[in-house]
Amino acid sequence: KPNILGKNVLVSFLILHTVSCFAIDSRLSFPSQSNLVSFSNKRNKDVPVSTWLRSALLSATVSETESASKKTTSSTTLDEAVLTSMRKIRGGELSVVPKWPRGDKLDKKIIGIAVPTILNFAIAPLVGAIDLFWVGRMGDALAIAGQAAANQVYFSVFVMLNFIPSVMTPLIATATAKGDNDEAQNLVCQCLVVGLSIATVGNAIILFRPELVLRAVLGVGSPAMKYAKPYLVIRSFSLFFSVISLVAFSAYRGLMDTITPLKVSAIGNAVNAGLDPMFIFKPFSLGVPGAAAATVISEVVSAGIYTKLLLEKKLITFSKLFQVPAFETLKPLLYGGAAIQLRSVALNIAFLSITRATQSLDNTGVAAAAHAIAIQTFQLGGIFLLAMTPVTAILTSSQLVVKTDPITGETTGGPRSAKMVVNRLMAWGFLLGIVLGGLQLLAIPFLAAFSPLEEVQKAARIPSVIASILQVINGMVFIGEGVMQGCANYFTLAISNVIATIGLLAVMPYFKAKWGLVGVWGTFFVFNGLRLA
Repeated sequence: KPNILGKNVLVSFLILHTVSCFAIDSRLSFPSQSNLVSFSNKRNKDVPVSTWLRSALLSATVSETESASKKTTSSTTLDEAVLTSMRKIRGGELSVVPKWPRGDKLDKKIIGIAVPTILNFAIAPLVGAIDLFWVGRMGDALAIAGQAAANQVYFSVFVMLNFIPSVMTPLIATATAKGDNDEAQNLVCQCLVVGLSIATVGNAIILFRPELVLRAVLGVGSPAMKYAKPYLVIRSFSLFFSVISLVAFSAYRGLMDTITPLKVSAIGNAVNAGLDPMFIFKPFSLGVPGAAAATVISEVVSAGIYTKLLLEKKLITFSKLFQVPAFETLKPLLYGGAAIQLRSVALNIAFLSITRATQSLDNTGVAAAAHAIAIQTFQLGGIFLLAMTPVTAILTSSQLVVKTDPITGETTGGPRSAKMVVNRLMAWGFLLGIVLGGLQLLAIPFLAAFSPLEEVQKAARIPSVIASILQVINGMVFIGEGVMQGCANYFTLAISNVIATIGLLAVMPYFKAKWGLVGVWGTFFVFNGLRLA
């Protein structure tokens, strides 16, 4: 039997024995000394040494390989993509990843995550455009203006919850990269508890004081109020279900699964698009409130599907949903959430001031309706770029985690690797901004589809041109904000948006008095320019 000295000699002998007696499959890792020694303690004296040696070596090797495979996550493919992009054609040595897209593995990985995310982001404004189309068929500019005002107020309340995906997605991506499924489950449950609590407060404010919150965008006695108030009250019931969908969507993004959320969103929004004409016109003939009712039903459908999926994937448990989270576990979420809320407040002030400015330009609702059409086309194009923010956050946070391959010993990830991925993403943002801006310019002749009123169509043309040009700036802005979220620099991100909002408010009176609706849209250049800087 081997004694302590004999164990060390035995391990050395096993290494030499490997070379002479075995042809090891390249997929297996080389056994560690600790595993081999543990097997040496288990040898039966009746077993021949040569037989025991082979058994010990193969068992230790397979044990190491299985242990390594359990730690493999979806981030491995990203690491491989970066490493492949870093290798030169000659020699295989590491080099700097080229900044511009070139169709390599890194680009394919970015596209694989980005395309489903972009499509998912695009569905909501597309259905919003369908809502606008059917409301526009009513032939009343005030109906369009009222719905647009109510939508802005609703999203201003909902934006209080926007910290959830901004903070949660990078945290889930980091937990996944580490292989910590329990941490991911805790994050999802905590975000649901916090999100539903905030939604309860927001719903109560809208439900009991709708006119008060609508005064943020509509003046006293505004003729659009009769359309905005019933729409907002009905729409407020979707807030709870939207929280469930938001948390689930963020969780799947953190897992780098962007296909599942796309399918759920497609189903929910298809329900909304199908119910719009039925609720607005016949057979229910509810008018503008009918659009809100269709949206509530679609949110219920989406939330139900997401809940079933989260339970199946064991990302939520009912026991944790009814537990009060400990402060230490909530600390990263609360810290990031506070900074994101500051950013959200700044963005809310900016967009509410723009909406209020357009509503006060005239009493006919033409300027407000033209703005609603222009902002819709702006969002349809900009949503493709906005979707790159979470994609960037996912890739940045995942790539910052330093990982060592237990088989090859090769180290991947870290700040240098993340920086090269960010450079490539920034190039993608710039190019996408140019392409989408050009496509929006080509789509301007089709503005008539949103309103049959010629005066509204005419007033919407120049703002739509401005919206197209702004996409070039947006492409880089959204990538930069995704990087800051991925690095958890939430406070710096918030301050940049506060400065941009101050700049917008400073020039708004002059721009509005000088150029009217075109001037209001001109403030976007100041706003997004400061965000980019």
